[in-house]
Amino acid sequence: MPKLILILFLCLGTASFAQNAMTAQEITNFKQRVKAVAQKTKTIGSDFDQYKHMEFLSNDIKTSGKMLFKSPNLVKWSYTSPFQYSVIFKEDKLLINDEGKKSDVNIGSNQLFKKLNQLIVKSISGDMFDAAEFTMNFSKNAETYIVTFDSKDEELKKYIKQFVLHFDTQKHTVVEVRMIEPSDDYTQIVFKNRKENQVIKDEVFRN
Repeated sequence: MPKLILILFLCLGTASFAQNAMTAQEITNFKQRVKAVAQKTKTIGSDFDQYKHMEFLSNDIKTSGKMLFKSPNLVKWSYTSPFQYSVIFKEDKLLINDEGKKSDVNIGSNQLFKKLNQLIVKSISGDMFDAAEFTMNFSKNAETYIVTFDSKDEELKKYIKQFVLHFDTQKHTVVEVRMIEPSDDYTQIVFKNRKENQVIKDEVFRN
């Protein structure tokens, strides 16, 4: 289980700027705009840079690749640098291709993995504001809107203490995700070159 959880962590990021709390009206407007965008988004293709920060390392571990999302719940992470590796979330399966070595894991019967998968899907689409298992805090800076999610689920808190989404202030789409572990180590993902509603065939999500 720990190894699989690490894989999930790799799939869940944010530069620090001065933050100000959002007003109640700002929060309402922001939620409406984000949901409106999410409802119109059927596919997403985006490059990403991922940084794994661990306290005992002097430098963060950087990997890069491409993420593909197809509504309602198909997600593929293809790591291209410094290694070739892909992870596909499909229905109740986790499909892994490690430089040609393929495997799959049934996560349907495990509630923890189900929740983690839901977090990944919703964090990508930006459709997360109805998640009852989190306490949410809304703020903003000159660059982005910021939503901090603190888990209320004791089992989930063993692996994810908190995660933070940054949204573009103009497009209201997710541009960074940070997942913070109980140790305060974290995984950060920065999205770039995002393209929406282009044709992505189902075959892409086969291992």
